[in-house]
Amino acid sequence: MLTSAPVICAQRVWAKEETMKTIWAPWRMTYIRQGEEKGCIFCQKPLERKDEKNLILYRGRRTFVFMNRFPYNNGHLMIVPKRHATDLDGLNVNELKELFDVVKDWTRVLRTSLRPHGFNIGINLGKAAGAGIDHLHVHVVPRWLGDTNFMPTLAETKVIPESLDASYRKLRCVFEELTKKRDRREGRRKT
Repeated sequence: MLTSAPVICAQRVWAKEETMKTIWAPWRMTYIRQGEEKGCIFCQKPLERKDEKNLILYRGRRTFVFMNRFPYNNGHLMIVPKRHATDLDGLNVNELKELFDVVKDWTRVLRTSLRPHGFNIGINLGKAAGAGIDHLHVHVVPRWLGDTNFMPTLAETKVIPESLDASYRKLRCVFEELTKKRDRREGRRKT
């Protein structure tokens, strides 16, 4: 009985490879061809001042909000300190406060605009923990009941039902509306 388990696992893997379907994702070619970026993308992209092209939704005093170009789900955001730091100890008290205030604000934006059932909010510190970029950032990933359906399990494919451009416009609009409401409530004027 114990000796047959690896054979069954091997047969499942083999069967899965034989039935793999092809899903075309031409937008990935840009990512593949660009190769590895030199320097830190979180330090470089804000300097370009091309927020919509670079999917930067918001710039605060010490942080900015960046849409993930290769999202786990629609609305996958990254909240990033402007100053390069590789871990939480590299941030001062004001940077930490703004970082988590912005996480809170943009969770509200996502809740209002996309109506998710929940969120994954996390930080990957170091390559061993899954950090692909060595600049501290907080992932905010909206989740819906059933969003881990059969596609990732059986077809090894993730379905993202809305384009990044459409998500960008929707999130930016809701952020501006919520900010105006908050400012009116608090008696602030836009400068």
